[in-house]
Amino acid sequence: MTTTTKPATPVAAAPARRVGPGALALRQGRLEITQFLRSRESVVFTMLFPVVMIAIFASIFTWELTDGVRFTQYFVTGMIATGLMTVSFQNLGIWIPIERDRGVLKRYRGTPMPKWVYFAGKVIMVVVIGLAETVLLLAVSAVFFDLTLPTTVGKWLTFGWIFVLGLTACTLCGIAISSLARTSRSGSAVVTPVALVLQFISGVFIVFTQLPGWMQQIAALFPLKWMCQGLRSVFLPDSFGAQEPGGSFELGRVALVLALWCVIGLVLCLGTFRWTTKRDG
Repeated sequence: MTTTTKPATPVAAAPARRVGPGALALRQGRLEITQFLRSRESVVFTMLFPVVMIAIFASIFTWELTDGVRFTQYFVTGMIATGLMTVSFQNLGIWIPIERDRGVLKRYRGTPMPKWVYFAGKVIMVVVIGLAETVLLLAVSAVFFDLTLPTTVGKWLTFGWIFVLGLTACTLCGIAISSLARTSRSGSAVVTPVALVLQFISGVFIVFTQLPGWMQQIAALFPLKWMCQGLRSVFLPDSFGAQEPGGSFELGRVALVLALWCVIGLVLCLGTFRWTTKRDG
């Protein structure tokens, strides 16, 4: 007697779970943060350099600018703004050309992943590292250099919108300027001098009103000067506003200029960003 066995019915494979756009952006952001943390040079320069500069300046310049406001307190606000510019404008302006030269961007463009996810990952990295750096600077400055932290909700709200607008403007400008570098090696040569000049003319290392008038006018065209001025309104006494060129902190103008640079940066990104090098076509 022959026994027949029915062939096993194949089990249909479960459909692959589709990842939503939000999850894709978060994954890309996590990847960008991991890559940043694996680069020791980037971590040291971005996170520790501002702290070292504060320690050096606090040891050298000990005088008071006005009653109750020491130069160190003034300098800290500038270094917070500089830190935000470094993690966004400078880092993106240097790293994106490296990725373009290595063909990373070309491969991204050839995948089904929406192009905006790449930029979302950069933004997430900039926000997370920018927040971490700012918290570190505020903690070190408050504990060791007598920086007075804001005690009112209004001051923290002002800090919040300056942080968002300033970081957005610098991020967009960093993406835009990355297209000027022809090779991975030229990214630093293009971006670093611009960042250093802006720091010197925007009132970071020197009290802004002590700079020549023509230098103040040039600085007023760029975001860093207004970021520094806005942060001074948060961390310095209200009376210090009289020492500003306009006789006040001019927060309305700060918001207007930073918002305008967000628009300018977006237009430049849309018009100049390249996924490949010129040799790739």
